[in-house]
Amino acid sequence: MWQDEILEELERIRDEHAKSFNYDMKAICEDWQRQQAQSGRQFVTLTPARGSNNGVQPTEQK
Repeated sequence: MWQDEILEELERIRDEHAKSFNYDMKAICEDWQRQQAQSGRQFVTLTPARGSNNGVQPTEQK
């Protein structure tokens, strides 16, 4: 089976991070938000347009 060393490294890093918070999703997200705030970078949150259903295509009935 094909293995990607970069993806394996990212998975290891994510697992170590989660393990350091005892896999508590709330604590993990709070840490991400803290790191984001400390980075000094500007982040944008995109919200989908209301009523948008562009991802769904009608199927033709026969």
